[in-house]
Amino acid sequence: MTGTVIFDPLLPWAALWALVALTVPVVALALWRGLPGWWLRALAGAALIAGLANPALQREERQPLSDIVVAVVDESASQTLSDRAAQTEAALDDLTAKIAARENTELRVARLGDAPQDGGTRLMTALSEALAEEPLGRVAGIVLLTDGRLHDAARAPDLPAPAHVLLSGREGDWDRRLVVRNAPAFAILGEEVELTLRIEDSGAAPEAAGPVPLTIAVDGAEPMRFEVPLGRDIRLPVALPHGGMNVLQFATPEVEGELTPRNNESVVQINGVRDRLRVLLVSGEPYAGERTWRNLLKSDPSVDLVHFTILRPPEKQDGVPVEELSLIAFPTRELFIEKIDEFDLIVFDRYRRRGILPSEYFANVGRYVEEGGAVLVTAGPEYAGAESIFRSPLGFVLPGAPSARVVERAFRPELTELGTRHPVTSGLADPWRDAEGDPLKPGWGRWFRQVEIDPTQSATIALTGPGERPLLALDRVGEGRVALLASDQVWLWGRGYDGGGPQLDLLRRLAHWMMKEPELEEEALWAEPSGLTMRIVRRSLSEEIGPVTVTGPEGDETEVPLEEVEPGRFEALWAAPRMGLYRLSERDQEAVIALGPAAPREFEDTIASGDALEEITAPTRGGIKRIEEGLPALREVRAGRPAAGRGWIGLTPRGAYRTLDLTVTPLLPAWLWLIFAATLMIGAWLREARR
Repeated sequence: MTGTVIFDPLLPWAALWALVALTVPVVALALWRGLPGWWLRALAGAALIAGLANPALQREERQPLSDIVVAVVDESASQTLSDRAAQTEAALDDLTAKIAARENTELRVARLGDAPQDGGTRLMTALSEALAEEPLGRVAGIVLLTDGRLHDAARAPDLPAPAHVLLSGREGDWDRRLVVRNAPAFAILGEEVELTLRIEDSGAAPEAAGPVPLTIAVDGAEPMRFEVPLGRDIRLPVALPHGGMNVLQFATPEVEGELTPRNNESVVQINGVRDRLRVLLVSGEPYAGERTWRNLLKSDPSVDLVHFTILRPPEKQDGVPVEELSLIAFPTRELFIEKIDEFDLIVFDRYRRRGILPSEYFANVGRYVEEGGAVLVTAGPEYAGAESIFRSPLGFVLPGAPSARVVERAFRPELTELGTRHPVTSGLADPWRDAEGDPLKPGWGRWFRQVEIDPTQSATIALTGPGERPLLALDRVGEGRVALLASDQVWLWGRGYDGGGPQLDLLRRLAHWMMKEPELEEEALWAEPSGLTMRIVRRSLSEEIGPVTVTGPEGDETEVPLEEVEPGRFEALWAAPRMGLYRLSERDQEAVIALGPAAPREFEDTIASGDALEEITAPTRGGIKRIEEGLPALREVRAGRPAAGRGWIGLTPRGAYRTLDLTVTPLLPAWLWLIFAATLMIGAWLREARR
């Protein structure tokens, strides 16, 4: 129970102070004139002013509240190094016991682990959340149990009490780490990119003499071994071996005595892309769809197109020598002999042999295909005739032989069973079907001409025409690829005739499949990471595939079954138990994927240090104490005084309480103050009257 005097004035305070200002000179004048009742006048004025101020006695019944000490325990990955976790738990147990031994003091413990998405240690965020749950007027102290490696120091809150750090780790700790700088997300195939590597020691590291080992592995293959200097930047030129995702793994072996090998390796994923795709387009005599391929290829900014058209028809016999048919000699030898290997794709659009291109040129094109090039033939009636390019030395690589018959009647192209699974044509029919798969209309727009061909045994037939005759044949020859579109009517789709069809998608996919774009491979295996979960994708022309074998960083194997989500595409979601490099395999298909960051933030700096926390503890006059030097005692300190010393840390008692009952009683009624003041005034008048 406590009692205090309060005032509830009957007039504004300004009026009371004006009354005081009037009373003081009146009393002073009476004293100066020597009136014997001056002191009675002073008391009367004081009584009147006191009555108007309305003093009262306030009695408060209070319940004392305990002080609160907030402890934030760091349980991030860096705290698992060495014996830091045991140090931290021992310090927490000691703090708990000392708080329990104090009267009127409670301990609140908040724990935090690694932040999601490689966010590191968000110690200040956890402290802010812990303080938000407690009345700040009761917080007597803050204790942070950590190794000092935090990643949100800028989010430190305003602290209401002394803050202290109990630092885990040891003075003799040291660590070696591998750092990869300026690794690009993508690189152009055929061009070198430069990576900067550095292997460095931190902490109380022993003196190292000579170079240290470094291994480099590409896509999980056998690593290459090198010797590199310690503590110096190493510039490493890298040329990507293939398109798509390239996984480069750098590692240096663990050294006895270092804190952890987790930062001794780093994984870099670089997407290999082509700079420019070079295409040679050879057109024959003009026809309604002649500009279809030209417009398509010119609209693609990643394609460099070389196009020429041989306009002279074979029936024109005027005796003009071939070398005089052009004002400027066309560089056919340069294109088909000297620089043919610089092209990614050669397209023959309704081309027939006219004696312009010698047989040795076609033979060289066939060699170009076998060594990794690509040839696409769009066939018109000339393909079935005696001047067909199939009857040239190029014919042995083409996927279909003409039967000399040209079918000229209306038909709608249709997907074959393999066509629904092949990446060039899969999904092309989807816009023409509803959600249940029922046709929305009879099909694609009609074509009116097709060359009858006899496909090779190895050819894949993706589209058929009338009588299920092969319309689009795809094949691989040696290291290269060939395709034959046995009709010159695809331009009707582009014009929207009879409803049109997916001309742009079909031709663009076809061209990019021939140029070996990774996303259009018929047989492929890859994984799409999301945190520690990967989506495993297997594309295949087979109707059934086996489970994918996933090999973890430690060599453990897991078989993951896949489900067919659409024709030719099988998928599964799989959650990995930890970060690292994973290898996937299914039959002859293999893939490598890195889960988690290339260099986790928790292991970038592993040496325990309180430097980052000094700016947080200094304003509160708290301290940073190493646990290995002994656990500090607890003392009480006044607010604003030093709160840490040798072997101790301080808490500031808050003296907080809860009010249970409040009683206000006037000291005297207002009328009694008035009578008292009047009595004093009369007394002063009588005393001065006797004089």
